[in-house]
Amino acid sequence: MIRTAVIKDIAALIELENLCFDTDRISRRSFRHLLTKGNASAFVYDINEAGKKIIAGYAVVLFHTGTSLARLYSIAVHPDHRGRHIGEKLLSEAERIAIEHECVYLRLEVRKDNGTSINLYRKFRYKQIGIIPEYYEDKMEALRFEKFLHPDSSPDLKPVQYYRQTLEFTCGPAALMMAMHALDPSIALDRKTELRIWREATSIFMTSGHGGCGPYGMALAAYRRGFNIDLYVNQREIFFIDSVRDPGKKEVITLVQKDFIEQVSALPVTVIRHGITADEIEAVNSENEIAVVLISSYRIYREKAPHWVVVTGFDSKYIYCHDPYSDDDSGISPLDRISMPILKKDFKKMAKYGKSGQKAALILRKK
Repeated sequence: MIRTAVIKDIAALIELENLCFDTDRISRRSFRHLLTKGNASAFVYDINEAGKKIIAGYAVVLFHTGTSLARLYSIAVHPDHRGRHIGEKLLSEAERIAIEHECVYLRLEVRKDNGTSINLYRKFRYKQIGIIPEYYEDKMEALRFEKFLHPDSSPDLKPVQYYRQTLEFTCGPAALMMAMHALDPSIALDRKTELRIWREATSIFMTSGHGGCGPYGMALAAYRRGFNIDLYVNQREIFFIDSVRDPGKKEVITLVQKDFIEQVSALPVTVIRHGITADEIEAVNSENEIAVVLISSYRIYREKAPHWVVVTGFDSKYIYCHDPYSDDDSGISPLDRISMPILKKDFKKMAKYGKSGQKAALILRKK
């Protein structure tokens, strides 16, 4: 019988961890967090043995805030009760719960030498999507698998190579590079290009620390590299200035962006004075065009900062994005930022920034 795990199960779960794993065990503290505060679902498989209920297996599924991705964080079956299809039942339940949470993908990592689990995932039609070197404490590689949970819906995804931003403030250049490279593979995906675009498009200051890149500066950088641009902006005000308190910084941001606007006005860049809609994003469906969209990072990272993503595709319910940011301390793999599925209703809420609801997007096309 499968049921939701509760606090009083922790002792049995720790015992199961020690029996099933030699390294990378979940601690008591982590189990408590998962069962009480974590954005997760933990469940156990009970069996009767000599008139007593014991936990013969468990699984934990993590959910990613703001997206429709789920991750099978851990799954284990008691050594004495293997061969009874408990693992299959737990995996089926993990998929059911992920679907219940409106998740599109269930992803997981497994040790390269764990043949039994690998066979189970392949039996359930999981696809290997990557290898993570030295993932486990003993330096063993992890194989990365995923399963698309809605076979009746096939997302239309563009082949966009992923690039992870290397600095906290370079999401704009990283997103723009991915988009440009998808249209023109001669555009390099490297730090030199990332920093060069940042120097060209930065607002100099932002909420704190170094400045990010606004829509006009990014439009200029893309145009100079051989792309035609449709620029969507819903306001004539200076972008990102409301979150800056220092008058001197406000003055610099204003001067920089007014200069960008003057340069854009002198070029054949189409400026559309409203925020891009989901329908307009879906209309960008040819292989010769791609969208880069400004969002607020709050719904994903709980940080009030502007952030740029690349739209890689869509289906009837979701918009899929490459997110260039990945925090190593969060435990979320960069692979989880590839074609992240986001419910359209949620994307509409996150595709704006600041109190005034600033919206911006670039549609790139090869000249």
